[in-house]
Amino acid sequence: MFSLREVSTAKGILQYREEHFTGLKCRISPDRLNRHIDRASYVPVDSDPCPFCRENVFSMTPTFHDGNRIIRGESVTFPNLFPFGEGHVVTVITREHFVQTFTRPQIVDVLFSQIEALERIDGYASINWNFLPSAGASLIHPHMQGLSDLRPSRIVDQYLRASQQYRRKHGRNYWEAVKMEEKVSDRYLFGDEILWSAHAVPVGEREVRGILPISSLGEMANYVDLLARGILEILSLYRKLCTNAFNMSIFFDKKGENHGFCAFCSIISRINPNPLSTGDSAFMERLHLEPVILTLPEDLGRYYRTEY
Repeated sequence: MFSLREVSTAKGILQYREEHFTGLKCRISPDRLNRHIDRASYVPVDSDPCPFCRENVFSMTPTFHDGNRIIRGESVTFPNLFPFGEGHVVTVITREHFVQTFTRPQIVDVLFSQIEALERIDGYASINWNFLPSAGASLIHPHMQGLSDLRPSRIVDQYLRASQQYRRKHGRNYWEAVKMEEKVSDRYLFGDEILWSAHAVPVGEREVRGILPISSLGEMANYVDLLARGILEILSLYRKLCTNAFNMSIFFDKKGENHGFCAFCSIISRINPNPLSTGDSAFMERLHLEPVILTLPEDLGRYYRTEY
């Protein structure tokens, strides 16, 4: 499902990887781990009132057209005040301003709230999470964001095309082929109904993907609990590797479409927020759109099975 070209360098090896059916590319340079750019996490103290804290959230955030917000457990969901999608919603996850670990009920409540909000909006939906400032979170208070647009984002568009191309060429489902290959690879982590593996051509550091047996948002309700368990397992793995910040996205096909697409959850680790470290995104990631990765996916899979 992907190609790999390895070259020798003065310090070790460099791998060029590319997915055959999407064209996604990355470079993996394990020796760059020796630069030790990551440091212990430092979380700055907010000086301004937090709009997501309980004493402010019902006065400082907007409501939906019916004048309400979605409240489930600790979570509160409302429209994004500064949207960058045709449909853009926010779910505050916890009452506490800052937590480092999350419970399964907290994640389950957020996912159900995101489903409820996004199902009101026609389009290609995604559920997204930036955790901590070094991962792009504008507020420390934990929150997820849901998007729905009439056109898919670039990565979804590439996988929609790959799914259709693979089905035409091979007469079977692209994602089932990926799952079969990942299940027997060194990249496999855990799971069957939702298969979790270190992605072969990662778009970010230590990318892990969970492939769901569904395509659209409306089908997800029966898998929320299982998905929440998998997400928490990956976050626990990251903490074991001394990583606190991360990005997560769950991608869906549009309701009623038949592209042969499977919804999938992608999680990448990010550099810990602290005043001393170099960022983990630079010109290759932002301008070339070709990430430089430090961790071999096969090494992450072996670590999970033998050390975690």
